[in-house]
Amino acid sequence: MALASLAAACTWSRQAFVEAEVVDLRTLRPIDDQTIMESVAHTHRVVIVDEAWRSGSLAAEVSARIVEQAFYELDAPISRVCSAEVPMPYAAALEHAALPQPEDVQAAAAGLVNGDG
Repeated sequence: MALASLAAACTWSRQAFVEAEVVDLRTLRPIDDQTIMESVAHTHRVVIVDEAWRSGSLAAEVSARIVEQAFYELDAPISRVCSAEVPMPYAAALEHAALPQPEDVQAAAAGLVNGDG
């Protein structure tokens, strides 16, 4: 999801003249809480992009850690962009529809900045 997030950030920054910060969590255990919290303190908004389902996902864990450690840094609710909660399809077109796309990430980020999120 790092590539989708980077593509969304690049496109959105050109269109809306805003700067987006993308944090790629290269390891999940141990998770880099310090980098996440520094990004929250810098941007004051969070969009978590995860290839997994929304329920019980890494996105939920990262969201919980942000609320526990940096709640007062947030200027908007945390937004999560996750896969559709369906079994992963085999067909390429259906898989594309089920996974988060750069447009989904860009829409979530724009919603947070515009107050729609």
